[in-house]
Amino acid sequence: MTPSTHPDRDDRVIPFAVEALDARGRIVRLGPLVDRILTRHAYPASVSRLLGEMVVLGVLLGTSLKFQGRFQLQTRTDGPVDMLVVDFEAPDRVRAYARFDETRLSQLGAAPSPPALLGRGHLALTIDQGADMSRYQGIVALEGQSIEEAAHQYFRQSEQIPTRVRIAVAETLGGEPAGTHWRAGGIIAQFLPTSVDRMRQADLPPGDAPDGVEASPLQEDDAWTEARLLTETVEDHELVDPTLTSEDLLYRLFHERGVRVFEAQPVVERCRCSRERILSMLRQFSDEERRAMVGDDGRIGITCEFCSTHYHVEPGEVGIDDPQA
Repeated sequence: MTPSTHPDRDDRVIPFAVEALDARGRIVRLGPLVDRILTRHAYPASVSRLLGEMVVLGVLLGTSLKFQGRFQLQTRTDGPVDMLVVDFEAPDRVRAYARFDETRLSQLGAAPSPPALLGRGHLALTIDQGADMSRYQGIVALEGQSIEEAAHQYFRQSEQIPTRVRIAVAETLGGEPAGTHWRAGGIIAQFLPTSVDRMRQADLPPGDAPDGVEASPLQEDDAWTEARLLTETVEDHELVDPTLTSEDLLYRLFHERGVRVFEAQPVVERCRCSRERILSMLRQFSDEERRAMVGDDGRIGITCEFCSTHYHVEPGEVGIDDPQA
């Protein structure tokens, strides 16, 4: 059975609830969407896997927005892959790209780890609700952890909601056209009881305890412990298996407690670039800067980093009557 046999299983997010454990979450399976993003740029396999993980996380978090707006994940680091960007426009549009140093990447060997690719820096999570609303941004330091671990750190420090995330990315054989294709999947589970006291997480030590005295650890709620441990049993191959539906995987995990699934939400790979946006962006530069952009063919060339669409702009379209003046 190939990924194309059941296209309705891919590129969609399914919210779920395990009410007996006060847990809610979402599960996503990505096929053609993530394959287009990763193959369009012909990234090396290690970069593709890293960006695929970011896409999964961006979709899992972006689809939780209850308003029309944008959610963006972006890394800035000193590693060979110095930038990853995932842009999610509610309710269902996602785009992404990676920037890397090919020479530094080749020095890492055949299968570099995510920490080696990323190095040190930060992961920023930005929510933009529009011009009339203030933006929210959360920052997580990247100091040798994976994208999955960074997500846990964000929820522990910023949202203070007990959360477990699992992400997997892989190349698979089959599909149309025949050959290898990228697939990705992920699941997020969160502890959301009615009582706020039950949702409290252990915080960092206050730092004012006398020498030799250790702060008492906050005990994890039994219901959340069970939900977390069950989520952690998910294996990578289950998240990318095209023959296993999201509903069946959720049943495997939580059938003893009972799991309720909600209407699936499709997601699409869609870029926000357009000729009008390109022209508007160019007009923000000074005349001198625009003249310097004119190429040997007498036009300004712009390539979208997300979708690789190339735009040719005549100088007169941005107010340059004589490029040689």
